[in-house]
Amino acid sequence: MKPTKGENIFHFLVVIFFIIASFCTLYPFWHVLMYAISDPKASMGGGLFFLPRGFSLYSFELMLQTKGIFQSYVNSLFRLIVGTFIALLFTAMLAYPLSVRRFAGRNTITMLIFFTMLFNGGLIPNYLLIKQLGMLNTLWALIIPGAISAWNLFIMKNFFQSIPPELEESANIDGASPARTLFSIILPISMPVMAAVALFYGVAHWNSYFDAIVYISDPKKQVLQVFLRGMMNVGSLSEVKDVDSMAASSGTVTEESIKMATIVMSVLPMLIVYPFLQKYYVKGVLVGSVKG
Repeated sequence: MKPTKGENIFHFLVVIFFIIASFCTLYPFWHVLMYAISDPKASMGGGLFFLPRGFSLYSFELMLQTKGIFQSYVNSLFRLIVGTFIALLFTAMLAYPLSVRRFAGRNTITMLIFFTMLFNGGLIPNYLLIKQLGMLNTLWALIIPGAISAWNLFIMKNFFQSIPPELEESANIDGASPARTLFSIILPISMPVMAAVALFYGVAHWNSYFDAIVYISDPKKQVLQVFLRGMMNVGSLSEVKDVDSMAASSGTVTEESIKMATIVMSVLPMLIVYPFLQKYYVKGVLVGSVKG
């Protein structure tokens, strides 16, 4: 049926709205990137940045020479890779039995897990627990306590419930154990939800910094976000290695250019990874969010 004039006007306004919303969402990232690669002296005037003003990567060079940033990058990558792997493994191993309807007590366990979404022990009990477990000042304090997210668990559980039970029954007839069924049958066909949940866990691990501040006091074991937060809070030029007064006074590098380079470096890994997982993201979340 041909759309009416009113419907065409409504669709046009919807398109305009989403174009404006997309611009408001994307432009801050674009502004930071363009500022970071601009010539610091030319960009000191401020204003809107649609294209770089001049070109300079000197701020990035200084950032990479800063003492401690390489070690903090390594720590963050360790947390990102190992933490995401452990979280996916533990979440799948718990979500699978909860998705099996014949599993006794699954409703009670599900309610107990749901309870943790509403209430938790609080900061001090968590700190005392980590201390008693001997994980203070280790990266495991950032990985183990958050290994299973209740929200991600329910998404994965609902996805598993959407898989035809005949597949599991066939595996059981062939003599496969529950572990073999999970790793050989269920997980290979659950890539959309695995990719979506991996993205959730990965972004959470990469952006987290508060738990690192609480549980880690050794600067050599700090993650990148805490290191960059320190640079953003104090005078960033004073934290950067080999910045001589001549370079700062001549405008070769400014505090703003260092901050913009810092922001770009902190979000760059996620921007690189996301396009590869985006095709799984929508499908995994939509299927996993259907109540089973």
